[in-house]
Amino acid sequence: MTSVNGGYDVDAIRRDFPILGESVYGKNLVYLDNGASAQKPRAVIDSLAHVYEAEYANVHRGVHYMSQKATDAMEAAREKARALINAEHAHEAIFVRGATEGINLVASSWGRANLAPGDEIVLSVMEHHSNIVPWQIVAEQTGAAIRVAPISDEGVLDMDALEALIGPRTRMVAITHVSNALGTVVPVADAIRLARRVGALVLLDGCQAVPHMAVDVRALDADFYVFSGHKLYGPSGIGVLYGKEALLKAMPPYQGGGEMIESVTFEKTTYAGLPFKFEAGTPHIAGAIGLGAAIDYVTGIGFERIAAHENDVLDYATERLGALNSVRLIGTAPDKAAIVSFNLEDVHPHDVGTILDREGVAVRTGHHCAQPVMDRFDVAATVRASFGLYNTRHEVDALVDALGRVQEIFGR
Repeated sequence: MTSVNGGYDVDAIRRDFPILGESVYGKNLVYLDNGASAQKPRAVIDSLAHVYEAEYANVHRGVHYMSQKATDAMEAAREKARALINAEHAHEAIFVRGATEGINLVASSWGRANLAPGDEIVLSVMEHHSNIVPWQIVAEQTGAAIRVAPISDEGVLDMDALEALIGPRTRMVAITHVSNALGTVVPVADAIRLARRVGALVLLDGCQAVPHMAVDVRALDADFYVFSGHKLYGPSGIGVLYGKEALLKAMPPYQGGGEMIESVTFEKTTYAGLPFKFEAGTPHIAGAIGLGAAIDYVTGIGFERIAAHENDVLDYATERLGALNSVRLIGTAPDKAAIVSFNLEDVHPHDVGTILDREGVAVRTGHHCAQPVMDRFDVAATVRASFGLYNTRHEVDALVDALGRVQEIFGR
């Protein structure tokens, strides 16, 4: 099935992903769990094999040929990460294990150095746990307070309430760019403008944004931006923290060890410059290079074309699911990325997910590491279908057919 998106050949794209040819319980795999982790194209798989077969050595420390070759490949990947989000400098792109570590780094390093009793950190109800818990930890350590902006019944961030929350004691506004549980695209540029009125900094969780849309951190004027490689069709265990150069230079190290130092004596240690001050120890070399290959892959297709294709699949899924008896859609914001969450009346999401799995359809069920969102909608969990650049309307039909099987079993 070829997309309607002006020559977007989804069949050719699907052939780039070997795992999509697998079967589950005798049925073709329908993979709709991209919000948790996306599958990997052959280009990324081959890049990882190539690292270990032809260019692996520890980086930045060796004078020998293989070390220099690996270093060049890793730093080329850093430049690709810079270009992906249009950072000004490559050294503003810090390699981390993922977005979770990136947020923890900022909360720990910047937060402990800059927050004081009475200061405020503003979050939203729709945050992933990784953009809640690190701020709770640093708030307990510093005496700062957390304030939370609400969302509407459609899952839209209440911008009037956010404006009212951001005040003279606000030091950090940490919000998601796209909700992982609802798919809501947050008007982060407006949120940043509100923060600037009081001199507050802004951290954006871009995990669910970067795979689906072009991101420009300079146009947004974001102070910090984080994303994970495994959601961007790259390896797991690698991600990027972007921070403005001046902020990163002023922040103390997050971890100590090799690579992040200039000199060490028992009397005094001096630290390396950016980005290495925040990259203690041997990095995930192959992961960084594989992330570079993933960036090449998605940018080669083009984010405008990816977004148009995914929006078509999302609109089709929303229409088909909304037409089913006993289905409740959760998160109906007018501006959404490729995620649809729903529940089937009187059927637990885990039961739905188990039956869908037997029909070859992989979805995510649970609270999606976003329990405050579940509380907001008075549900324990949802079924989440999250789409990627290789998903099709035909796979949405397979999801709907499988839900028909759920309804049959439960007599709905």
